[in-house]
Amino acid sequence: MSELSGKVALVTGASAGLGAATARLFAEKGATVFGIARDASRMAEVFADVPGSAFASVDISSREACAGAVAECVERFGRLDVLANIAGFHRMRHTATMTDEDWDVDLAVNLTAPFALCRAALPHLLETGGNIVNVSSIAGVEGEVYSAGYCAAKHGLVGLTRALAIEFTKERLRVNAVCPGGMPTAQATEFEAPDNADWDLIMRIASPRGFMATEDVAKVIAFLASDDAAAIHGAVYRVDNGKGAG
Repeated sequence: MSELSGKVALVTGASAGLGAATARLFAEKGATVFGIARDASRMAEVFADVPGSAFASVDISSREACAGAVAECVERFGRLDVLANIAGFHRMRHTATMTDEDWDVDLAVNLTAPFALCRAALPHLLETGGNIVNVSSIAGVEGEVYSAGYCAAKHGLVGLTRALAIEFTKERLRVNAVCPGGMPTAQATEFEAPDNADWDLIMRIASPRGFMATEDVAKVIAFLASDDAAAIHGAVYRVDNGKGAG
Protein backbone atom coordinates (compact mmCIF):
# COMPACT_ATOMS: atom_id res chain seq x y z
CA MET A 1 0.00 0.00 0.00
CA SER A 2 1.10 3.57 -0.63
CA GLU A 3 2.24 5.55 2.41
CA LEU A 4 -0.87 7.79 2.49
CA SER A 5 -3.42 5.32 1.17
CA GLY A 6 -6.91 5.94 2.54
CA LYS A 7 -6.04 9.28 4.14
CA VAL A 8 -7.79 12.58 3.47
CA ALA A 9 -5.46 15.58 3.43
CA LEU A 10 -6.27 19.29 3.43
CA VAL A 11 -3.45 21.22 1.75
CA THR A 12 -3.31 25.01 1.84
CA GLY A 13 -1.55 27.11 -0.80
CA ALA A 14 -2.33 24.35 -3.31
CA SER A 15 -2.41 26.56 -6.40
CA ALA A 16 1.36 26.79 -6.93
CA GLY A 17 4.84 26.18 -5.59
CA LEU A 18 5.31 23.92 -2.59
CA GLY A 19 1.56 23.58 -1.97
CA ALA A 20 0.93 22.30 -5.49
CA ALA A 21 3.94 19.95 -5.33
CA THR A 22 2.69 18.56 -2.02
CA ALA A 23 -0.87 18.08 -3.27
CA ARG A 24 0.40 16.11 -6.26
CA LEU A 25 2.76 13.99 -4.16
CA PHE A 26 0.10 13.24 -1.55
CA ALA A 27 -2.17 11.99 -4.34
CA GLU A 28 0.63 9.87 -5.81
CA LYS A 29 1.05 8.28 -2.39
CA GLY A 30 -2.64 7.38 -2.18
CA ALA A 31 -4.23 10.29 -0.33
CA THR A 32 -7.45 12.05 -1.24
CA VAL A 33 -6.53 15.74 -1.36
CA PHE A 34 -8.68 18.79 -0.67
CA GLY A 35 -6.68 21.81 -1.82
CA ILE A 36 -7.40 25.40 -0.93
CA ALA A 37 -5.98 28.69 -2.21
CA ARG A 38 -7.32 31.96 -3.54
CA ASP A 39 -6.66 31.33 -7.23
CA ALA A 40 -9.22 28.77 -8.43
CA SER A 41 -8.05 28.84 -12.05
CA ARG A 42 -4.50 27.86 -11.11
CA MET A 43 -5.80 25.15 -8.81
CA ALA A 44 -7.88 23.77 -11.67
CA GLU A 45 -4.63 23.24 -13.58
CA VAL A 46 -2.92 21.59 -10.61
CA PHE A 47 -5.85 19.33 -9.75
CA ALA A 48 -6.28 18.15 -13.31
CA ASP A 49 -3.40 15.84 -12.33
CA VAL A 50 -4.88 14.91 -8.94
CA PRO A 51 -7.71 12.46 -9.62
CA GLY A 52 -10.42 11.85 -7.03
CA SER A 53 -9.61 15.00 -5.12
CA ALA A 54 -11.18 18.46 -4.91
CA PHE A 55 -10.31 22.11 -4.38
CA ALA A 56 -11.94 25.34 -3.29
CA SER A 57 -11.10 29.03 -3.53
CA VAL A 58 -10.49 30.22 0.03
CA ASP A 59 -9.02 33.41 1.47
CA ILE A 60 -7.25 32.06 4.54
CA SER A 61 -6.78 35.55 5.98
CA SER A 62 -10.37 35.07 7.20
CA ARG A 63 -10.75 32.87 10.29
CA GLU A 64 -14.30 32.06 9.23
CA ALA A 65 -13.12 30.95 5.79
CA CYS A 66 -10.54 28.66 7.41
CA ALA A 67 -13.18 26.98 9.55
CA GLY A 68 -15.45 26.70 6.53
CA ALA A 69 -12.73 25.01 4.48
CA VAL A 70 -12.22 22.34 7.13
CA ALA A 71 -15.97 21.78 7.34
CA GLU A 72 -16.26 21.49 3.56
CA CYS A 73 -13.42 18.97 3.42
CA VAL A 74 -15.04 16.75 6.05
CA GLU A 75 -18.46 17.11 4.43
CA ARG A 76 -17.05 16.05 1.05
CA PHE A 77 -14.90 13.16 2.17
CA GLY A 78 -16.25 12.14 5.56
CA ARG A 79 -13.02 12.54 7.52
CA LEU A 80 -9.75 14.42 7.86
CA ASP A 81 -6.39 12.75 8.49
CA VAL A 82 -3.77 15.35 7.53
CA LEU A 83 -3.67 19.14 7.68
CA ALA A 84 -0.72 20.57 5.72
CA ASN A 85 -0.44 24.31 6.41
CA ILE A 86 1.71 25.40 3.46
CA ALA A 87 0.29 28.75 2.29
CA GLY A 88 2.47 31.73 3.08
CA PHE A 89 3.12 35.34 2.19
CA HIS A 90 6.42 37.20 2.17
CA ARG A 91 7.04 40.79 1.12
CA MET A 92 10.20 42.67 2.08
CA ARG A 93 9.83 45.93 3.96
CA HIS A 94 12.12 48.19 6.00
CA THR A 95 10.99 47.63 9.59
CA ALA A 96 11.09 51.35 10.41
CA THR A 97 8.62 52.13 7.63
CA MET A 98 6.37 49.05 7.79
CA THR A 99 2.73 49.99 7.98
CA ASP A 100 0.21 48.41 10.33
CA GLU A 101 -1.33 46.77 7.26
CA ASP A 102 2.02 45.22 6.28
CA TRP A 103 2.40 43.74 9.75
CA ASP A 104 -1.20 42.56 9.94
CA VAL A 105 -1.04 40.78 6.57
CA ASP A 106 2.20 39.00 7.54
CA LEU A 107 0.63 37.66 10.72
CA ALA A 108 -2.80 36.96 9.24
CA VAL A 109 -1.55 34.66 6.49
CA ASN A 110 1.55 33.16 8.08
CA LEU A 111 0.38 32.61 11.66
CA THR A 112 -3.28 33.36 12.35
CA ALA A 113 -4.51 31.29 9.39
CA PRO A 114 -2.58 28.15 10.41
CA PHE A 115 -3.89 28.60 13.96
CA ALA A 116 -7.48 28.93 12.73
CA LEU A 117 -7.11 25.87 10.50
CA CYS A 118 -5.54 23.84 13.31
CA ARG A 119 -8.29 24.85 15.71
CA ALA A 120 -11.01 23.84 13.26
CA ALA A 121 -9.25 20.60 12.27
CA LEU A 122 -8.33 19.34 15.75
CA PRO A 123 -11.64 17.57 16.58
CA HIS A 124 -11.50 15.66 13.28
CA LEU A 125 -7.80 14.82 13.54
CA LEU A 126 -8.22 13.58 17.10
CA GLU A 127 -10.99 11.31 15.88
CA THR A 128 -8.88 9.79 13.10
CA GLY A 129 -5.51 9.83 14.88
CA GLY A 130 -4.28 12.23 12.25
CA ASN A 131 -1.53 14.78 12.08
CA ILE A 132 -0.60 18.36 11.28
CA VAL A 133 2.42 19.50 9.27
CA ASN A 134 3.03 23.22 9.57
CA VAL A 135 5.35 24.74 6.98
CA SER A 136 7.36 27.51 8.59
CA SER A 137 10.64 28.71 7.03
CA ILE A 138 14.30 29.10 7.82
CA ALA A 139 13.03 32.58 8.76
CA GLY A 140 11.22 30.77 11.57
CA VAL A 141 14.48 29.65 13.16
CA GLU A 142 16.79 32.56 12.31
CA GLY A 143 16.57 36.21 11.37
CA GLU A 144 16.00 37.46 7.83
CA VAL A 145 16.58 40.99 6.58
CA TYR A 146 13.65 43.32 5.80
CA SER A 147 11.26 40.62 7.01
CA ALA A 148 10.31 41.50 10.59
CA GLY A 149 6.66 40.56 10.22
CA TYR A 150 7.39 37.40 8.26
CA CYS A 151 10.08 36.28 10.72
CA ALA A 152 7.86 36.98 13.71
CA ALA A 153 5.00 35.00 12.17
CA LYS A 154 7.15 32.06 11.10
CA HIS A 155 8.85 31.90 14.52
CA GLY A 156 5.34 31.96 15.94
CA LEU A 157 4.33 29.03 13.75
CA VAL A 158 7.22 26.99 15.14
CA GLY A 159 6.06 27.94 18.62
CA LEU A 160 2.48 26.97 17.79
CA THR A 161 3.71 23.59 16.55
CA ARG A 162 5.63 22.91 19.74
CA ALA A 163 2.77 24.10 21.95
CA LEU A 164 0.28 21.81 20.22
CA ALA A 165 2.73 18.90 20.39
CA ILE A 166 3.01 19.29 24.16
CA GLU A 167 -0.71 19.81 24.69
CA PHE A 168 -1.64 16.69 22.71
CA THR A 169 1.22 14.41 23.77
CA LYS A 170 -1.25 11.89 25.24
CA GLU A 171 -3.70 12.01 22.31
CA ARG A 172 -3.85 10.22 18.96
CA LEU A 173 -2.41 13.23 17.15
CA ARG A 174 0.99 14.26 15.81
CA VAL A 175 2.13 17.82 15.08
CA ASN A 176 5.39 18.68 13.32
CA ALA A 177 6.92 21.54 11.35
CA VAL A 178 9.11 21.91 8.28
CA CYS A 179 11.34 24.96 7.82
CA PRO A 180 12.34 25.19 4.14
CA GLY A 181 15.05 27.31 2.66
CA GLY A 182 14.93 28.89 -0.78
CA MET A 183 12.88 27.30 -3.55
CA PRO A 184 12.25 28.60 -7.09
CA THR A 185 8.75 29.85 -6.32
CA ALA A 186 7.35 33.17 -7.51
CA GLN A 187 7.80 34.73 -4.06
CA ALA A 188 11.52 33.88 -4.13
CA THR A 189 12.33 34.66 -7.76
CA GLU A 190 10.12 37.71 -8.33
CA PHE A 191 10.48 39.54 -5.02
CA GLU A 192 10.97 43.29 -4.87
CA ALA A 193 13.66 44.59 -2.55
CA PRO A 194 12.79 47.76 -0.63
CA ASP A 195 14.33 51.06 -1.62
CA ASN A 196 17.95 51.49 -0.55
CA ALA A 197 18.22 47.80 0.34
CA ASP A 198 21.56 46.34 1.36
CA TRP A 199 22.06 43.55 -1.16
CA ASP A 200 24.90 42.04 0.84
CA LEU A 201 22.37 41.34 3.60
CA ILE A 202 19.77 40.07 1.13
CA MET A 203 22.22 37.61 -0.41
CA ARG A 204 22.83 36.05 2.99
CA ILE A 205 19.33 34.56 2.77
CA ALA A 206 20.35 32.15 0.00
CA SER A 207 22.09 28.81 0.36
CA PRO A 208 25.48 28.63 -1.42
CA ARG A 209 24.08 25.49 -3.06
CA GLY A 210 21.21 27.45 -4.62
CA PHE A 211 17.50 26.71 -4.69
CA MET A 212 15.96 23.38 -3.75
CA ALA A 213 13.23 21.77 -5.81
CA THR A 214 9.78 22.13 -4.27
CA GLU A 215 9.31 18.41 -4.87
CA ASP A 216 12.21 17.63 -2.52
CA VAL A 217 10.64 19.60 0.32
CA ALA A 218 7.26 18.02 -0.45
CA LYS A 219 8.84 14.61 0.16
CA VAL A 220 9.69 15.62 3.73
CA ILE A 221 6.13 16.85 4.28
CA ALA A 222 4.70 13.61 2.88
CA PHE A 223 6.98 11.55 5.12
CA LEU A 224 5.86 13.43 8.24
CA ALA A 225 2.22 13.04 7.18
CA SER A 226 2.59 9.28 6.74
CA ASP A 227 2.45 6.46 9.26
CA ASP A 228 6.17 5.92 8.61
CA ALA A 229 6.68 8.96 10.88
CA ALA A 230 4.51 7.53 13.68
CA ALA A 231 7.23 8.18 16.29
CA ILE A 232 7.84 11.81 15.24
CA HIS A 233 5.88 14.39 17.24
CA GLY A 234 6.87 17.96 18.04
CA ALA A 235 9.81 17.96 15.61
CA VAL A 236 10.97 20.97 13.61
CA TYR A 237 12.74 19.88 10.42
CA ARG A 238 15.10 22.39 8.83
CA VAL A 239 15.25 21.63 5.08
CA ASP A 240 17.54 24.33 3.70
CA ASN A 241 19.95 22.76 1.20
CA GLY A 242 22.89 23.30 3.52
CA LYS A 243 22.35 26.97 4.36
CA GLY A 244 22.69 26.30 8.06
CA ALA A 245 25.66 23.98 7.73
CA GLY A 246 28.14 26.74 8.44
